[in-house]
Amino acid sequence: MINFNPNVGQVQPKINFSNPAGDSASGAKAEFTDTIKEVGKYINSVDEEQKNSDMSITDLLTGKNEDIVSVVADVAKADMSFKLLVGVRNKLIEAYKQTMNMPL
Repeated sequence: MINFNPNVGQVQPKINFSNPAGDSASGAKAEFTDTIKEVGKYINSVDEEQKNSDMSITDLLTGKNEDIVSVVADVAKADMSFKLLVGVRNKLIEAYKQTMNMPL
């Protein structure tokens, strides 16, 4: 029998990137710190998805789980999350390069 996991489609990151509320340096610094914390949380969630994927594969190979569909879904979810994370990293690196090449 096939067990269906309804939570497979929840790959969307839960990061809230918002602009600083004011022009003060302390407000911008606090907002930047909050953004860094949210990115760290997302990286940890991607790591957890990778670990869950590895555990699903191990369970399938050892015979604890016989539902290959859920294993494939876990692996696909982890893969999509990782690809999204790499895409965000590439965009940040490109933005940094463009900023460094701006004339003063």
